[in-house]
Amino acid sequence: MTAFVDALLKEVEKQPLKPKTIFFGGGTPTMLSDTHLERLLRGLRERLDLSDLVEFTMEANPRTVTPSKAAIMRELAVTRVSLGIQAWDANTLKTLGRDHSPDEAEQTWQVLREANFPSLSLDLMFSIPGQELETWRQTLEHSLFLKPDHISAYNLNYEEDTDFFRRLRKGEFQTDESRDADFFHLAIDLLEAAGFEHYEISNYAKAGHRSVHNEAYWLGADYLGIGPGAFSTMAGRRWKNLPDTDRYIALTLAGESTVTDMEELTAEDRRTERFGLELRTGLGLPLDLITSDQRRMLDTLRDQGLLEYDEAFVRLTRTGKPLVDPIAVALMG
Repeated sequence: MTAFVDALLKEVEKQPLKPKTIFFGGGTPTMLSDTHLERLLRGLRERLDLSDLVEFTMEANPRTVTPSKAAIMRELAVTRVSLGIQAWDANTLKTLGRDHSPDEAEQTWQVLREANFPSLSLDLMFSIPGQELETWRQTLEHSLFLKPDHISAYNLNYEEDTDFFRRLRKGEFQTDESRDADFFHLAIDLLEAAGFEHYEISNYAKAGHRSVHNEAYWLGADYLGIGPGAFSTMAGRRWKNLPDTDRYIALTLAGESTVTDMEELTAEDRRTERFGLELRTGLGLPLDLITSDQRRMLDTLRDQGLLEYDEAFVRLTRTGKPLVDPIAVALMG
């Protein structure tokens, strides 16, 4: 782990960065020991110009957060923590294979609250096998009781090479778009009634607590990924770091490149990507991205009640929001 932290910091040194946002996740950074966590965060502060930093998010797991780690994070520039609760009932957590209990999750939430982070988010998941709509309602209501600043609510996806996907293929689990929509709409109803803005398909925020970093992704901003397997998109290029952690450490510490899968992004590549990203947002997809050939499908989807548009933007309706991905594909033709 010491070598891993060394490699991360050495990779950061290669880049004269002045970031506006930092998002530390894609794994569980709070698994680091106090020593390694402090060394990494302090090392980032020493190597980066943080004068323009507006948000520093760290993802956390309920079983790996302690008061001492929370204090280190808060002291060393972290402004926002996203806690992966997923559910508040033991049965759903067991189905997901989570290693924390509801009580442990709530205790962790209180630890983070007491550390006085400016913004705290809860990550939740719905349409999990065996999860009833009433159970999802209770999860949402308990989350609101804890007064988070932000809530992410994700529909379970069945990714290849996972146990969930294998069980789906064997018929043990079933997908149901109608059920997914019921869960999705319940989240909208409860969270908007509680004063949250539904600013992206899976994300809800109190005023002033949107994820600035994730909004940059959805709006196509450049970003630099640090670490094994990390993706970057900058100046019309996209690349990936080697996903092999041992090789990443060895090459980085030796001063060699870990970049792989470099590609040049054309204007058409970026335009196509914007369909799948900006259509997810409350702002919507700029109408000027729609070509004359795509206009007929746009009007068809409008007539079906799935989207609406004005002179500037295309936005999904309540009915269309759960279908954002197929709608984006249909629009691109």
